[in-house]
Amino acid sequence: MKIGLYFGSFNPIHIGHLIIASHIVEYTDLKQIWFVVSPHNPLKPAATLLNEYHRLHLVRTAVEGDNRFKATDVEFKLPKPSYTIDTLTYLTENYPQHQFTVIMGSDSYSNLHRWKNYEQLIKNYSIVVYNRPGFIVKENLYNANILNAPLLDISSTTIRENIKNKKSIKYLVSDLVFEEITINSYYK
Repeated sequence: MKIGLYFGSFNPIHIGHLIIASHIVEYTDLKQIWFVVSPHNPLKPAATLLNEYHRLHLVRTAVEGDNRFKATDVEFKLPKPSYTIDTLTYLTENYPQHQFTVIMGSDSYSNLHRWKNYEQLIKNYSIVVYNRPGFIVKENLYNANILNAPLLDISSTTIRENIKNKKSIKYLVSDLVFEEITINSYYK
């Protein structure tokens, strides 16, 4: 099966992530998208991260009931910090029946040259890129599939700031994720 790997901190997962994932599964040949919850992105500070198991729970809550999507904790079992190429190698070895594609935003794509063993990644795996506001891909350096997905200016950072400043996050996250964040007082 052709599977897209949507890597991220998902701190927290929001409707923008879900809309992009839905768009990708509808407009590519990918049959399923796995949300790979990263315990720690080596290019981001760890101090602002909610516990990885709480973030995984929120992703599972967000994708529950949609068989096109799956939440995975595969990077929890791998050495930290998590590097995409190491995760891809692990998944390829353990799931040889699947063909994996990396999904990333245009902001990440513009920094791909900074990733560990990025040459191996672009040689052995397909890449699907969705444009993000302020980071429109002008030059396709690595032969990626650049999608004209909806441009959504929704960020996990804004959601965390809204919570901290006692502003509503309703409609920025799914109803079930909203309930979980509220009940558990996440990000306060």
